[in-house]
Amino acid sequence: MLELASRLARCGDAQLSTRQWVAVVQAQAFAGLGQLDACQRALDAAETVHDLSGLVHTDGWLRFDGSRMAEERGACYVELGRPDLAEGALTAALGQTVSVRRRGAILADLAVTGAQQRDVEQMVTYATEALELARQTGSGYIGRKLAGLRPHLADEANDPRVRQLQEQIPVLVGARG
Repeated sequence: MLELASRLARCGDAQLSTRQWVAVVQAQAFAGLGQLDACQRALDAAETVHDLSGLVHTDGWLRFDGSRMAEERGACYVELGRPDLAEGALTAALGQTVSVRRRGAILADLAVTGAQQRDVEQMVTYATEALELARQTGSGYIGRKLAGLRPHLADEANDPRVRQLQEQIPVLVGARG
């Protein structure tokens, strides 16, 4: 289906970011399938959004201007279990001006990256900050991102900070539905 979407997008207006948006969706799918090379090719294709001339169309149904590329790249690498690749992209995304919701999601991904590297300090620091943002904003999106951390917490269950996260994340997610 994504290949068909890509072919259709290639037939459309080359000044719109439709092709690049489809490439990001493909990258997400490839990440979910564990296909690093295909994911990287799709992310590289999506990066060409920065090569579009003129004002990138950001209203209507398609609001893809490339400002989220670092966090998209980082999230894909987290999904692939490649913290070595994810951390730099996510740190770059954290350095941008982003909404509180997006910041919380980036922090949650960085917490997972810490867990993947078995860096309890990094995991707890980022997860705690993301939890606080989720509480402040009531964002279910941040809560769902944090829920992705839960499978990693069991490995470090002896740490009292990790046990606290194990208790707080389900409460937050449950409260948001």
